[in-house]
Amino acid sequence: MVDATVTPVDRGTMHLDENYAIEHATVATASEPTPEAERVAGKVYNLVVDHPETTLLWDTGSHPAAGDGRWPDALYDAFEHADAAERDLPTALGEVGYSVADIDCVVQSHLHVDHAGGLHHFAGTDVPVYVHEAELKHAYYSAKTGEGSGGYLTEDFDHDLHWQVLHGDETHFEGVDFLHLPGHTPGLVGLRVDIDGYGTALFIGDQADERANYDEGVPMGGGLLWSSQHWRESLRRVRDLQRRTDAEVFCGHASEDFERLRGGLP
Repeated sequence: MVDATVTPVDRGTMHLDENYAIEHATVATASEPTPEAERVAGKVYNLVVDHPETTLLWDTGSHPAAGDGRWPDALYDAFEHADAAERDLPTALGEVGYSVADIDCVVQSHLHVDHAGGLHHFAGTDVPVYVHEAELKHAYYSAKTGEGSGGYLTEDFDHDLHWQVLHGDETHFEGVDFLHLPGHTPGLVGLRVDIDGYGTALFIGDQADERANYDEGVPMGGGLLWSSQHWRESLRRVRDLQRRTDAEVFCGHASEDFERLRGGLP
Protein backbone atom coordinates (compact mmCIF):
# COMPACT_ATOMS: atom_id res chain seq x y z
CA MET A 1 0.00 0.00 0.00
CA VAL A 2 1.16 3.53 -0.75
CA ASP A 3 0.13 6.94 0.52
CA ALA A 4 -1.34 8.11 -2.79
CA THR A 5 -4.50 9.80 -3.99
CA VAL A 6 -6.42 9.32 -7.23
CA THR A 7 -8.32 12.26 -8.72
CA PRO A 8 -10.71 11.92 -11.69
CA VAL A 9 -10.39 14.48 -14.49
CA ASP A 10 -13.67 15.18 -16.30
CA ARG A 11 -13.10 15.31 -20.06
CA GLY A 12 -16.75 15.41 -21.10
CA THR A 13 -19.12 12.95 -22.74
CA MET A 14 -19.27 11.04 -25.99
CA HIS A 15 -22.52 9.82 -27.55
CA LEU A 16 -22.64 6.57 -29.46
CA ASP A 17 -24.94 3.78 -30.54
CA GLU A 18 -25.49 1.45 -27.59
CA ASN A 19 -24.55 -1.51 -29.80
CA TYR A 20 -20.94 -0.29 -29.81
CA ALA A 21 -20.77 -0.40 -26.03
CA ILE A 22 -22.83 -3.56 -25.50
CA GLU A 23 -22.95 -6.32 -28.10
CA HIS A 24 -26.45 -6.96 -29.47
CA ALA A 25 -28.05 -4.34 -27.24
CA THR A 26 -30.63 -3.83 -30.00
CA VAL A 27 -31.82 -6.97 -31.78
CA ALA A 28 -34.55 -7.35 -34.38
CA THR A 29 -37.17 -9.98 -33.56
CA ALA A 30 -40.31 -11.32 -35.20
CA SER A 31 -42.45 -9.20 -32.91
CA GLU A 32 -40.26 -6.12 -33.31
CA PRO A 33 -38.54 -6.40 -36.69
CA THR A 34 -37.33 -2.79 -36.78
CA PRO A 35 -36.34 -1.82 -33.22
CA GLU A 36 -35.14 1.71 -32.60
CA ALA A 37 -31.44 2.05 -31.94
CA GLU A 38 -30.49 4.02 -28.84
CA ARG A 39 -27.62 6.46 -28.53
CA VAL A 40 -26.06 6.45 -25.08
CA ALA A 41 -23.62 8.61 -23.17
CA GLY A 42 -20.07 7.42 -22.55
CA LYS A 43 -18.01 9.31 -19.99
CA VAL A 44 -14.52 10.41 -21.01
CA TYR A 45 -12.20 10.85 -18.05
CA ASN A 46 -8.54 10.79 -17.10
CA LEU A 47 -6.92 10.22 -13.70
CA VAL A 48 -4.21 11.96 -11.72
CA VAL A 49 -2.39 9.65 -9.33
CA ASP A 50 -0.58 11.81 -6.78
CA HIS A 51 2.15 9.52 -5.51
CA PRO A 52 5.20 10.11 -3.28
CA GLU A 53 7.44 9.33 -6.28
CA THR A 54 5.51 10.98 -9.11
CA THR A 55 2.40 12.78 -10.29
CA LEU A 56 0.99 10.41 -12.90
CA LEU A 57 -1.60 11.21 -15.55
CA TRP A 58 -3.56 8.24 -16.87
CA ASP A 59 -4.69 8.96 -20.45
CA THR A 60 -4.93 12.35 -22.16
CA GLY A 61 -8.48 12.28 -23.58
CA SER A 62 -9.86 13.66 -26.83
CA HIS A 63 -8.23 16.48 -28.76
CA PRO A 64 -10.27 19.70 -28.35
CA ALA A 65 -10.70 19.96 -32.14
CA ALA A 66 -12.32 16.52 -32.37
CA GLY A 67 -15.54 18.03 -33.72
CA ASP A 68 -13.84 20.68 -35.87
CA GLY A 69 -12.48 18.39 -38.54
CA ARG A 70 -9.66 16.66 -36.66
CA TRP A 71 -11.58 13.41 -36.38
CA PRO A 72 -12.75 11.96 -39.71
CA ASP A 73 -16.40 12.77 -40.36
CA ALA A 74 -17.58 9.16 -40.14
CA LEU A 75 -15.72 8.59 -36.87
CA TYR A 76 -17.09 11.74 -35.26
CA ASP A 77 -20.60 10.93 -36.52
CA ALA A 78 -20.42 7.58 -34.73
CA PHE A 79 -18.67 8.79 -31.55
CA GLU A 80 -19.73 12.40 -31.13
CA HIS A 81 -17.75 14.28 -28.47
CA ALA A 82 -19.49 17.65 -28.58
CA ASP A 83 -17.88 19.10 -25.44
CA ALA A 84 -14.29 18.12 -26.25
CA ALA A 85 -13.27 21.74 -26.84
CA GLU A 86 -14.64 23.04 -23.55
CA ARG A 87 -13.25 20.05 -21.61
CA ASP A 88 -9.67 20.27 -22.95
CA LEU A 89 -6.87 18.84 -20.83
CA PRO A 90 -5.49 22.08 -19.28
CA THR A 91 -9.00 23.26 -18.35
CA ALA A 92 -10.06 19.93 -16.87
CA LEU A 93 -6.82 19.54 -14.91
CA GLY A 94 -7.18 23.08 -13.59
CA GLU A 95 -10.63 22.31 -12.21
CA VAL A 96 -9.15 19.68 -9.91
CA GLY A 97 -6.13 21.69 -8.86
CA TYR A 98 -3.47 20.54 -11.30
CA SER A 99 -1.78 21.89 -14.41
CA VAL A 100 -0.05 20.20 -17.33
CA ALA A 101 3.25 21.36 -15.81
CA ASP A 102 2.49 19.35 -12.65
CA ILE A 103 2.48 16.05 -14.55
CA ASP A 104 5.65 13.99 -14.12
CA CYS A 105 4.65 11.03 -16.30
CA VAL A 106 1.81 9.85 -18.54
CA VAL A 107 0.39 6.35 -18.87
CA GLN A 108 -1.58 5.74 -22.06
CA SER A 109 -4.08 2.94 -21.58
CA HIS A 110 -4.12 2.82 -25.39
CA LEU A 111 -3.89 5.25 -28.30
CA HIS A 112 -7.46 5.61 -29.59
CA VAL A 113 -8.61 9.15 -30.36
CA ASP A 114 -10.59 9.59 -27.13
CA HIS A 115 -7.59 8.59 -25.04
CA ALA A 116 -4.50 10.01 -26.80
CA GLY A 117 -5.68 13.40 -28.07
CA GLY A 118 -3.84 15.40 -25.42
CA LEU A 119 -0.38 13.95 -25.97
CA HIS A 120 0.68 17.07 -27.88
CA HIS A 121 0.98 18.85 -24.52
CA PHE A 122 4.01 16.66 -23.74
CA ALA A 123 5.75 16.91 -27.11
CA GLY A 124 9.34 18.07 -26.86
CA THR A 125 9.49 17.48 -23.09
CA ASP A 126 11.27 14.86 -21.00
CA VAL A 127 7.97 13.68 -19.43
CA PRO A 128 7.94 9.87 -19.76
CA VAL A 129 4.96 8.52 -21.72
CA TYR A 130 4.34 4.85 -20.93
CA VAL A 131 2.68 2.79 -23.66
CA HIS A 132 2.68 -0.91 -24.44
CA GLU A 133 4.88 -2.10 -27.30
CA ALA A 134 1.96 -3.87 -29.00
CA GLU A 135 -0.17 -0.73 -28.81
CA LEU A 136 2.46 1.56 -30.30
CA LYS A 137 3.06 -0.81 -33.20
CA HIS A 138 -0.65 -1.41 -33.82
CA ALA A 139 -1.51 2.28 -33.67
CA TYR A 140 1.05 3.20 -36.33
CA TYR A 141 0.09 0.19 -38.47
CA SER A 142 -3.60 1.09 -38.23
CA ALA A 143 -3.21 4.82 -38.82
CA LYS A 144 -0.68 4.52 -41.64
CA THR A 145 -2.20 1.67 -43.66
CA GLY A 146 -5.65 0.56 -44.74
CA GLU A 147 -5.41 -2.43 -42.42
CA GLY A 148 -5.35 -2.82 -38.66
CA SER A 149 -8.15 -1.18 -36.66
CA GLY A 150 -10.10 2.06 -36.69
CA GLY A 151 -10.02 4.73 -34.03
CA TYR A 152 -6.39 5.83 -34.42
CA LEU A 153 -5.08 9.17 -35.73
CA THR A 154 -1.37 9.60 -36.39
CA GLU A 155 -1.69 13.28 -35.43
CA ASP A 156 -2.53 12.23 -31.86
CA PHE A 157 0.63 10.27 -31.10
CA ASP A 158 3.22 10.98 -33.78
CA HIS A 159 5.06 13.59 -31.70
CA ASP A 160 8.51 14.04 -30.23
CA LEU A 161 7.54 12.18 -27.05
CA HIS A 162 9.71 10.55 -24.40
CA TRP A 163 8.24 7.10 -24.98
CA GLN A 164 8.74 4.46 -22.31
CA VAL A 165 7.75 1.16 -23.90
CA LEU A 166 6.07 -1.51 -21.78
CA HIS A 167 6.44 -5.19 -22.67
CA GLY A 168 4.02 -6.81 -20.23
CA ASP A 169 2.91 -6.19 -16.66
CA GLU A 170 5.32 -3.77 -15.07
CA THR A 171 5.79 -1.90 -11.78
CA HIS A 172 7.60 1.43 -11.94
CA PHE A 173 6.29 3.00 -8.73
CA GLU A 174 5.56 1.48 -5.34
CA GLY A 175 1.97 0.29 -5.08
CA VAL A 176 1.22 1.00 -8.75
CA ASP A 177 1.13 -1.78 -11.35
CA PHE A 178 0.66 -1.43 -15.10
CA LEU A 179 -1.42 -4.41 -16.32
CA HIS A 180 -1.43 -5.65 -19.92
CA LEU A 181 -5.07 -6.41 -20.82
CA PRO A 182 -5.28 -7.13 -24.55
CA GLY A 183 -8.67 -7.45 -26.21
CA HIS A 184 -10.11 -4.06 -27.01
CA THR A 185 -6.71 -3.32 -28.53
CA PRO A 186 -3.55 -5.46 -28.52
CA GLY A 187 -1.74 -3.19 -26.09
CA LEU A 188 -4.44 -2.04 -23.66
CA VAL A 189 -2.98 -1.20 -20.24
CA GLY A 190 -4.90 -1.10 -16.99
CA LEU A 191 -3.80 0.40 -13.71
CA ARG A 192 -3.73 -1.18 -10.25
CA VAL A 193 -3.22 1.19 -7.33
CA ASP A 194 -2.92 -0.06 -3.73
CA ILE A 195 -3.90 2.95 -1.63
CA ASP A 196 -3.36 3.44 2.10
CA GLY A 197 -6.68 3.88 3.86
CA TYR A 198 -8.66 2.56 0.90
CA GLY A 199 -7.39 -0.70 -0.55
CA THR A 200 -6.93 -1.77 -4.14
CA ALA A 201 -8.43 0.08 -7.10
CA LEU A 202 -8.37 -1.42 -10.60
CA PHE A 203 -8.80 1.01 -13.48
CA ILE A 204 -9.36 -1.27 -16.44
CA GLY A 205 -10.08 1.32 -19.12
CA ASP A 206 -11.74 0.03 -22.26
CA GLN A 207 -11.43 -3.58 -21.21
CA ALA A 208 -14.99 -2.68 -20.16
CA ASP A 209 -16.68 0.40 -21.58
CA GLU A 210 -19.74 -0.07 -19.38
CA ARG A 211 -20.55 -2.01 -16.22
CA ALA A 212 -22.41 -4.70 -18.20
CA ASN A 213 -19.18 -5.57 -19.98
CA TYR A 214 -17.54 -6.37 -16.67
CA ASP A 215 -20.38 -7.40 -14.36
CA GLU A 216 -22.30 -9.53 -16.86
CA GLY A 217 -19.45 -10.47 -19.19
CA VAL A 218 -21.20 -8.99 -22.21
CA PRO A 219 -18.55 -7.86 -24.71
CA MET A 220 -18.50 -4.58 -26.53
CA GLY A 221 -19.71 -4.67 -30.10
CA GLY A 222 -17.37 -6.49 -32.48
CA GLY A 223 -16.17 -3.22 -33.98
CA LEU A 224 -14.63 -2.31 -30.62
CA LEU A 225 -12.79 -5.59 -30.12
CA TRP A 226 -9.43 -6.34 -31.67
CA SER A 227 -9.72 -9.91 -30.34
CA SER A 228 -12.71 -11.50 -28.60
CA GLN A 229 -10.56 -14.34 -27.29
CA HIS A 230 -8.00 -12.01 -25.76
CA TRP A 231 -10.81 -9.87 -24.33
CA ARG A 232 -12.33 -12.84 -22.51
CA GLU A 233 -8.96 -13.92 -21.19
CA SER A 234 -8.30 -10.42 -19.87
CA LEU A 235 -11.76 -10.31 -18.29
CA ARG A 236 -11.07 -13.56 -16.43
CA ARG A 237 -7.76 -12.18 -15.29
CA VAL A 238 -9.23 -8.94 -13.91
CA ARG A 239 -12.04 -10.81 -12.14
CA ASP A 240 -9.51 -13.14 -10.53
CA LEU A 241 -7.42 -10.17 -9.42
CA GLN A 242 -10.51 -8.49 -7.98
CA ARG A 243 -11.38 -11.61 -5.98
CA ARG A 244 -7.86 -11.99 -4.63
CA THR A 245 -7.44 -8.35 -3.61
CA ASP A 246 -11.07 -7.36 -2.84
CA ALA A 247 -10.51 -4.52 -5.29
CA GLU A 248 -12.90 -1.89 -6.56
CA VAL A 249 -13.09 -2.00 -10.37
CA PHE A 250 -13.65 1.11 -12.48
CA CYS A 251 -14.66 0.81 -16.13
CA GLY A 252 -13.49 2.99 -18.98
CA HIS A 253 -16.59 4.98 -19.95
CA ALA A 254 -19.20 4.14 -17.31
CA SER A 255 -20.79 7.33 -15.99
CA GLU A 256 -21.67 5.64 -12.69
CA ASP A 257 -18.02 4.72 -12.15
CA PHE A 258 -16.94 8.29 -12.77
CA GLU A 259 -19.50 9.41 -10.18
CA ARG A 260 -18.10 6.88 -7.69
CA LEU A 261 -14.70 8.47 -8.26
CA ARG A 262 -15.90 12.05 -7.93
CA GLY A 263 -14.12 13.57 -4.97
CA GLY A 264 -11.19 11.20 -5.48
CA LEU A 265 -9.71 8.23 -3.64
CA PRO A 266 -9.28 7.54 -0.80
